Amino acid sequence: MTGHGAGSEWGGADRGPTLPEELLLLALDPVRGKPLNDPSHLRYGLAGAALAELERAGRVTEGRGGRILAGSPLPLGDLVLDAALGTLPDAGKGGEIKVKRWVRSAARGVDEVCRQRLEQRGAVRRESRRALGLFRYERLAAGPLDLAGPARARFKGALATGFADPRDRALAALVAATHLDRKLDLGRDRRAVRRDLKALVRDDWIARAVAAVILQDQAAAGSGAGSG
Repeated sequence: MTGHGAGSEWGGADRGPTLPEELLLLALDPVRGKPLNDPSHLRYGLAGAALAELERAGRVTEGRGGRILAGSPLPLGDLVLDAALGTLPDAGKGGEIKVKRWVRSAARGVDEVCRQRLEQRGAVRRESRRALGLFRYERLAAGPLDLAGPARARFKGALATGFADPRDRALAALVAATHLDRKLDLGRDRRAVRRDLKALVRDDWIARAVAAVILQDQAAAGSGAGSG
């Protein structure tokens, strides 16, 4: 998966889908046009993926106490990453925010911009539908340009090499953190692969935060159901 997304090579040229776009491509059910995993989990993962790209681009670093330390606010020339960058605190005014807080607050915005960008690329068509004729929802139908197939092929290739590339490891960790690994083809030994992916989550400060936010939501939902 090298050669895609952000990093020191960013200079305004479009180098293909960024990490959050690739995560969204991996997560979309090609038939239903909806996420394979829980939509809220995916949104948190997309925010985390954008943050991982910003880290690779030198715009953020891991701060103390589970915080994001913001650096240069200069835009990277990418719709998704610049939208995420614009939600971070100014480096000259403290420049720190709790990573879990940021993931939670930025999730919906990053998700929306990812959808816009994939539509611009021709990878999806956004269709408005109604469930039971009442509840409106959005479906992401396949567009004229197949980017989902190559994204899945790259993920399989990275899986075969044990996610040797740092960018691949970041994506794999977010796949596991958002429980998308339960829905993807991981080969014959799924249990061993999922165990390895969980280890990647533990080793990645951003994926750990995404997993923690999801766990908080699950705990809150569980306590709400129990109290009812």
